[in-house]
Amino acid sequence: MELVNPGIGLIFWMTLAFGTVFFVLSKFAWPSILRALKEREQHIEEALQAADITKEEMKKLKIDNEKLLKEAKDERDAILNDARKIRDKMIDEARIRANEEADRIVESARERIENEKMAAMVEMKNQIAKVSIDIAEMILREKMKSDKAQTDFIERIIDESRLN
Repeated sequence: MELVNPGIGLIFWMTLAFGTVFFVLSKFAWPSILRALKEREQHIEEALQAADITKEEMKKLKIDNEKLLKEAKDERDAILNDARKIRDKMIDEARIRANEEADRIVESARERIENEKMAAMVEMKNQIAKVSIDIAEMILREKMKSDKAQTDFIERIIDESRLN
């Protein structure tokens, strides 16, 4: 039943492990990810503002209207595609790191469970051995209540040891 319902110690250690992972991620990974996203967002915002300025100039210069409009759209699409690629790459990297960490935690939990299972098996074997010895002792005491039975038993053991 102990394997089905985790004990307080297991809950404590799992919480401690989760807290440690959470602290490390919040201290080192998340600030750099958020900073990179913020910088990228500013870069995209600046690019969009540049595109708006270009559109204003295109209205003034109707001769090159189609050419400038096409260039601005191509540039904007390229920037957005770059932003999407970088975003997808960052998300994939974060997902891979999270999966690796989850796999490591699951493997650690499996090892702990296996160790606890082995410890329970050893404890059960020890208890069975102790109970067996106690039962054998009770049976021998019952059989050896009389002096005659004890004497016969000792003589038989001596005879058997001489034969060996």
